[in-house]
Amino acid sequence: MTHQTSPEYIQTSLAASLTLGFKQGSFHRNAKLTGLNLLLHYEEGCLGRCQFCGLSRSRQEGPKGKTFIRVDWPLYPLDEIIERAKGKDQIHRVCISMITHPRALEDTIDVTKQFKERTDLLISILITPTLIHGIEPLRRMKESGADRIGIAIDAATPELFDRLRGRGVNGPHRWNHYWEVVRMGVEAFGKFYVGIHLIVGLGETEKEMVQAIQRGQDMGAYTHLFSFFPEKGSPMQDHPSPPLDQYRRIQLARWIINEGLSSIDQMRFDERGKLVDFGMDVETLIRMGEPFMTSGCPGRNGKVACNRPYGNERPSGPIRNFPFMPEKEDIEEIRRQLL
Repeated sequence: MTHQTSPEYIQTSLAASLTLGFKQGSFHRNAKLTGLNLLLHYEEGCLGRCQFCGLSRSRQEGPKGKTFIRVDWPLYPLDEIIERAKGKDQIHRVCISMITHPRALEDTIDVTKQFKERTDLLISILITPTLIHGIEPLRRMKESGADRIGIAIDAATPELFDRLRGRGVNGPHRWNHYWEVVRMGVEAFGKFYVGIHLIVGLGETEKEMVQAIQRGQDMGAYTHLFSFFPEKGSPMQDHPSPPLDQYRRIQLARWIINEGLSSIDQMRFDERGKLVDFGMDVETLIRMGEPFMTSGCPGRNGKVACNRPYGNERPSGPIRNFPFMPEKEDIEEIRRQLL
């Protein structure tokens, strides 16, 4: 019996499996997925030991039946995913996520080429820097059809990174190498065709998170922001999600920095590292609502395609990353949450 592994098989997010018709169901408030998220799959699983991740080798339940970013990731034949994706006009982009596995680099390039040859979708790759040595693999990704890459730095400080992803857990990932791959990614793909993932609520201060966002911006990388959600069975399953007011402030700071409206130099923080002054009037930004939407790679219309409906929270709410433009009632709730 042959195992169902990548590149012939690939996992999809639950949202993608619903959108492509593999599963039946509907989205809360009629949210629409505009970017397919795919995840390479191997019997051995991911070799990383990240303490907050549902794919981690240190997870209690072992390698099977794992969730990732809060939801199940069912496994389907790649051919069938590609065929179904062709007929979905609402889908603008596909993001192919590597995992830490010896075969992941070559298989990712294979899957990228298939999407490029058989669809008109924009293609992102969420890369594993630990598998990247030198700029050549990044250039190959671009040549195979990807126009953007993402790098999940996740933890905002070197200490947290090392404790949760690196030496502190006998994990393979290293902070300095991740940032070096960000630099090489910008060289290979161009400024602001690279995105870094950061997770709010792993134990950093607000100032430390804004510093990481600014570092990415200064290097030519936008930030794609996530709110920590405890994955059941992971070592951090009892760690709480960050308070909503903290997350909303970071969302605003990210928007201000990524849109080039201001920088950390104009912002002020108190003695505990809490953001107390954005350095500009944010009332207009709150009213527009867009800073509180999911941040990710854009689609054909220039708007975020990787909108990951309810990837950070249960649909019952409160919504942390809005997969659609917040409505008037949402804005009023956001304003209350910011107080």
